[in-house]
Amino acid sequence: MKTTHPKKSLGQNFLIDKNVINLIIDAGNIEKNDVVFEVGPGTGNLTQKILSKEPKKIFTVEKDKILAKKLVEKFKDKICMINKDILHMNEENLSDRPMIVFGNLPYNISTQILAKWIKIINLNNTFKRFILMFQKEVGERIVADTNKKNYGRLSILTSWRMNVKKITDVSPKSFFPIPKVKSTILLVEPKIKHYNLKNPKNLEYITSVFFNQRRKMIKKPLNTLFKNTNELSSKLNINLNDRPQNLSPTKYFQICEEYEKLSS
Repeated sequence: MKTTHPKKSLGQNFLIDKNVINLIIDAGNIEKNDVVFEVGPGTGNLTQKILSKEPKKIFTVEKDKILAKKLVEKFKDKICMINKDILHMNEENLSDRPMIVFGNLPYNISTQILAKWIKIINLNNTFKRFILMFQKEVGERIVADTNKKNYGRLSILTSWRMNVKKITDVSPKSFFPIPKVKSTILLVEPKIKHYNLKNPKNLEYITSVFFNQRRKMIKKPLNTLFKNTNELSSKLNINLNDRPQNLSPTKYFQICEEYEKLSS
């Protein structure tokens, strides 16, 4: 394959470090009946390693037409190439079994991609696990616990439907071209049980109301959302003098349930 020049407009940074690739493959734990879904295969370094594990099928999603063509030339019918924007894809009907996702996600849209997957109704039937590369700062926001400075909307939305484990940080030198930021690999797995919210957009809205004023006491955002703030705080055992970062994800799910009752 001829040298491919990364496109800055697509946030392309190709993973070239064999040790990191091996770490990712180990985290994926591919078995022979598994179906793999790879996002942003780039020049195919990780794809090659995935194929060596002999999964039942591998879908590769690549928006760049030139890269997509080169990958098909390289791997022939060993991969099922999808030349689309991942944000405009419907993954739910691709496979008859949950897929293992590998993604060196474009950093400029990584949180949008994650949020899209979290909101899939049949999440457990669509995906088995995700091994995802994020900008380190974004990874820290995803895994952040209550009362930590990085804790916020992304932490809460992710923990609603996912269990997340950090695997390792990755040096910029592991990529070509070398990015200006460090990266983080996360293992993400769908939860079997989660709060049954009517619409994920309600959780997104509620957390935006709270965290747009993250230094204010939560009485103010609660007053924005509800008329019976004192009654609600007593019911949910919430201290109105707390700040948004002091509330656990479970409290936000409970607040969202109460909010959804208003429109039912």
